[in-house]
Amino acid sequence: MTAAAVQVLERLRRDFGLKLEMETAPVGGAAYDLHKHPLPDSTLTLAKQADAVLLGAVGGTQYDTLPRELRPERALLGLRSELQLFANLRPAILYRSWPRLRL
Repeated sequence: MTAAAVQVLERLRRDFGLKLEMETAPVGGAAYDLHKHPLPDSTLTLAKQADAVLLGAVGGTQYDTLPRELRPERALLGLRSELQLFANLRPAILYRSWPRLRL
């Protein structure tokens, strides 16, 4: 999913002059594989310096046996904490054809 998002951003930069600089850093399972920690200091530093962070899936079943503090999802929680983020907003569409829920 993030690869597709990066393609869109690159196209916006190329075709519409969007001023954008992107850097990548390992996080989650990829970071654990490289650094034996899901949120290396170098990744956290880069995220703190950024205006925005694009984060996709962070793990997989191969990490299920790791101790809790080393599991890939700890990277997401660490980023939220360190960047003082409290919400995980996701776009949603409500189609008119869907029945309305009455609470």
